[in-house]
Amino acid sequence: MARPPNPRTLPPVLLLLLLVPLPLGADPLPTEGRLVNSCIQARRKCQVDPICNAAYHHLNSCTSSVSTPSPSQELLVPEECREAAQHLRNSSLMSCTCHRRMKNQVACLDIYWTVHLARSLGDFELDVSPYEDTVTRKPWKMNLSKLNMLKPDSDLCLKFAMLCTLNDKCDRLRKAYVEACSGSRCQRPTCLRQLRAFFEKASEPHAQGLLLCPCAPADQGCGQRRHNTIAPSCALPSEAPNCLELRRVCVSDPLCRSRLVDFQTHCHPLDILGTCATEHSRCLRAYVGLIGTAMTPNFVSSVNTSIALSCTCRGSGNLQDECEQLEESFSHNPCLMEAIAAKMRFHSQLFSQDWADSTFSVMEHQNKNPALRPQPWVPSLFSCTLSLILLLSLW
Repeated sequence: MARPPNPRTLPPVLLLLLLVPLPLGADPLPTEGRLVNSCIQARRKCQVDPICNAAYHHLNSCTSSVSTPSPSQELLVPEECREAAQHLRNSSLMSCTCHRRMKNQVACLDIYWTVHLARSLGDFELDVSPYEDTVTRKPWKMNLSKLNMLKPDSDLCLKFAMLCTLNDKCDRLRKAYVEACSGSRCQRPTCLRQLRAFFEKASEPHAQGLLLCPCAPADQGCGQRRHNTIAPSCALPSEAPNCLELRRVCVSDPLCRSRLVDFQTHCHPLDILGTCATEHSRCLRAYVGLIGTAMTPNFVSSVNTSIALSCTCRGSGNLQDECEQLEESFSHNPCLMEAIAAKMRFHSQLFSQDWADSTFSVMEHQNKNPALRPQPWVPSLFSCTLSLILLLSLW
C-alpha cells in the first residue's frame, strides 16, 4: 500500500515570517496616491457623479462671492450656495486632505478651500488644517567628516551651514534662494517662492538645522547668521503693515491660508508651560511651513530666540484686541517657544557627543508626554494574518 506523502517541513525563513509579523508603520511620506483621501482623488470621484459635480461647480462660483470672515465675524452665505453645500454632505470631498510635499499641492488646496464653505455650514470647525496629520520617524543622518576644515570653536550655525553646503540638494536649493533674495536682485515674490522651495524640498534635518541653530548668548555673530537665514531684508516687507491686513492678504491665498491654519492647529498652547495641542515636531513643521508666505515669521534679533511677525497693531481701532491676539500667537506662544527650545537643545547635543564615526545616525525624542510618544511596535491581528497568508502562499 502506498505510503501517504509526508507533510512538508516549513523552511526556517517561513517560520520566521510566522513568528515575526510584517511591520506596517514604516511608510515614507505620503504622495498623492498614498494619502488616505487626497482632495484631488476626491474631486475625481465627484466628477463622475453628475449631482456632486454640479454642486461642486456651483460652490466654486460661490467662493468668490463669500468673503472669508475674521474670528469676530459670521460667515454670510447666499441661500443657493447653502443648497449646493448640502449636496456635498455625503461626498468624500468633505474629509479630503493635502500634503505639503505632494505634487499639485496648490490644486489640492484650491479644492479643499472650495469645499471648506460646505464644511463650515455643518458641524465642523470653521478652520481645520488641510494637511494630513502625519509625523514620520526617520533617523537623522549627517556626515561630519569634512567639518574639520572649520575652526574647532566655530559656532553651530556655521557648522549647520557647512553641513548644508556638503549636501548637494541642500546646497543647490540654498544657493537658489540666496541668489533670489540678494540685495540688488531682490524681487520679493521670487525670493518668497525660492524660500518655500528650500524648506519644502531640503531634508528636514538640514533645513531645521540652518533655521534653528543654537547660539551662545554672547555670540552675536552666530545669532546674526541665524537671524539672516531667511534673508529678512528681502523676504520681509520694508515697512511693517498692520497685522490684520497681513492676515487678510494671507487668507486670500490658498497656500498661505493653509499654512496659517496648520500653524494655529499644531502650535496652539494648552498651558503656559509650553504644552502643545499636538507634538512639538508638528508645531515646528507648521511654523517652518509659514516661511516664504505673506505671514513669514523670524527671530526678532540676534541676541535671543524670540519670534515675531513683521507687522504692527497700530491703527487697529476697535479691532486692537483681535490684532494683538494674532501678533501674540507668535511672539508670546509658549508652545512654539518650547518647541524651538527643545529643537535647539537637540541640535546642541548632536555636536556635544564624541562620535566614533564621522557619519552618524540618531533618532530624536522630543516629547515628555507619554501619550504623544511613538509607542513600541506591537504585532497587530492584521499583520499576523498578512504574514500567515504570505506563509501559506509560499508553502
